[in-house]
Amino acid sequence: MKWIDIPPVWLLLAVVLTWWIADLQPMSWAIGGPVMDLLGGLLVGGGIVLILLAAVEMRKRRTTIVPHLEADHLVTTGIFKRTRNPIYLGDTLVLAGLALRWDAPVALLLVPLFMFTITQRFIVPEENRLRAKFRADFARYCQKTRRWV
Repeated sequence: MKWIDIPPVWLLLAVVLTWWIADLQPMSWAIGGPVMDLLGGLLVGGGIVLILLAAVEMRKRRTTIVPHLEADHLVTTGIFKRTRNPIYLGDTLVLAGLALRWDAPVALLLVPLFMFTITQRFIVPEENRLRAKFRADFARYCQKTRRWV
């Protein structure tokens, strides 16, 4: 069952809920238009870029991208200089962008819920493993780099 408890599954669930909300919400709640479509597209695109940059950086450092596995190296280079969790930030941007793109402003309420869920289920346990393995290096990294943005 652990293979299903991974961030992409949680993102997929949130995306399906967003689509469902977009499909069911009254049109009077719509805020759409070309500006929202553009903003939504930029958020989705930016999120995908963040995810890809992080994956490339982790591959360069030969460490795992799977959240339940132990990291071989502490990655603090590339996009990881700006945020400790670029993949989760990318997921969040994709979710927010799809809510805007699908003209579902009510679904934007899922964004902080998604962030909270990801933080509790994945980020905190990952940070605990990194803290135990890399001790002072991880502490210095946390002082210099924020968890999300």
